[in-house]
Amino acid sequence: MIINNVFSSKKSHIFTISFINQSIEQLKMRIFKNISLAILVIGYLVAGANHFIHPQSYYRIIPPYLPFPVILNILAGFFEVLFALMLIRLKTRKFASYGIILMLIAFLPVHITMLIDAPIKLGSLTVTPTIAWIRLVLQPVLMLWAWWHRK
Repeated sequence: MIINNVFSSKKSHIFTISFINQSIEQLKMRIFKNISLAILVIGYLVAGANHFIHPQSYYRIIPPYLPFPVILNILAGFFEVLFALMLIRLKTRKFASYGIILMLIAFLPVHITMLIDAPIKLGSLTVTPTIAWIRLVLQPVLMLWAWWHRK
């Protein structure tokens, strides 16, 4: 009986420690995900606002075969800001995540055109072929990041 109580006691302590460790790990992941979400929201708010602050830079990178570059730029900025704001609320986060993914897919022709035209001067920034490649390769990473925050 005493031996059973000792083993039972050790098992419950092991279970308790395991539970606490698991809870701490979940808390760390929740904090990390919240920080990640905040960075994503701020990033898209800044990027969206930049379409209105420096529109000339965006007109230059919209492929010439796409009509109405001014309207396309306004729409891109509007949706970046809208989706960033929608990421904040849990109720609209899933829609925003999928919207960002679709938006990034729609932006691929811009990144491909930048790669073809590089080096290209955008304001004070020169987009070299290396930078253009990095921007293009970064798109799937950004898509996965948005997808991670869908829940």
